[in-house]
Amino acid sequence: MPLQIVHHPDYDAGFTVNHRFPMSKYKLLMEALGARGLTGPAALNVPEPAPASWLKLAHAAGYVDQVLACEVPEKIEREIGFPVGPRVSLRAQLATGGTVLAARLALLNGIACNTAGGSHHARRAQGAGFCTFNDVAVASLVLLAEAAAGNILIVDLDVHQGDGTADIVGGERRVFTFSMHGDRNYPTRKIASDLDIALPDGTGDAAYLERLGGVLPELTAKARWDVFYNAGVDVHAEDRLGRLSLSNEGLRARDDMVIRHFRALGIPVCGVIGGGYSTDVAALAARHSILFEVASGFA
Repeated sequence: MPLQIVHHPDYDAGFTVNHRFPMSKYKLLMEALGARGLTGPAALNVPEPAPASWLKLAHAAGYVDQVLACEVPEKIEREIGFPVGPRVSLRAQLATGGTVLAARLALLNGIACNTAGGSHHARRAQGAGFCTFNDVAVASLVLLAEAAAGNILIVDLDVHQGDGTADIVGGERRVFTFSMHGDRNYPTRKIASDLDIALPDGTGDAAYLERLGGVLPELTAKARWDVFYNAGVDVHAEDRLGRLSLSNEGLRARDDMVIRHFRALGIPVCGVIGGGYSTDVAALAARHSILFEVASGFA
C-alpha cells in the first residue's frame, strides 16, 4: 500500500503572496508530491472539518465558538498573526480533522502523513504564532477519549518550542511532549514540555543529528507509544525564521532517523509538516516533501 496522505485544497486559505505565512506552500507541496509519484488515488485521503466537540477537548469552549463564528477578538488575532475570517476558520478545522484522520490511518497502516498540521503554538485559551487550533493536541485527546491509543508521544522538531502543546496536554499523564528547538527563537516565554532540548543558533546537521540520536532511545524506554511527529522544516539554514543551519540532506537524515527508529519497534507514526518560512515557496514546498518521500519508504 502506498503512503497514506491526508490533504484538502482548502488548507490554502488564500493569503497574499507577500504574507509572512506562506499559505501557497500547501498547493505547491501537493504538486511536489505529485511530481514524485506519491499522490495516486490509492494514497490520498480527504478530511472533514473537526467538529466542535473535538476542538473543545483541547481548547476553551469560548475560544472555539469564537473561531467557528469568525468573531475572534482583535487582540487574539494579532497574536495569531492574521484575521480569522471564514477561510481561515475552515482551514483550521480541516487541518485539525486532517491530523485526526492521519493518526487513525497511522494506527491502521503503521504510518501516515498530513500535508498540514503542527500548529503547536495554539494554547488552551487561544491561538498564537500563526496557529489557530492545535491539531496534534486535539488529535491526541480524541484518540485517548476513544481509547484508540493508550500512551502518546509527541516528537516536535519544529525550530520553535511547542509551548501550546505543552500548555494543553501538560496535565495529561498519558501524553509525553518532547520539543527540540532553537534556544533563542519564538516564543520568548516558553511553556515547559516534558522534555525540552534547546539548541544554539547555527546548529548544523552533525550536531543536530547526534543530539537527536541520543535522545530517541531514552524516549522509547519510557512507555509503549503511538507517535505524532512534527517535522517542521524551519530548522533549515535558508529558513526566514529559523536560525539553525540544517541542509536538505540533514532534513532527510533527521526524518529517516525518527521514522526508522519508531517503525523498527512497530510503533505507529503520524507525521505533520510543521513550520517553514521562505519567500521561495517552491523551494520550501520541496523541503516539506522530504517527510513524505522518507515516510513512503516505510509504508
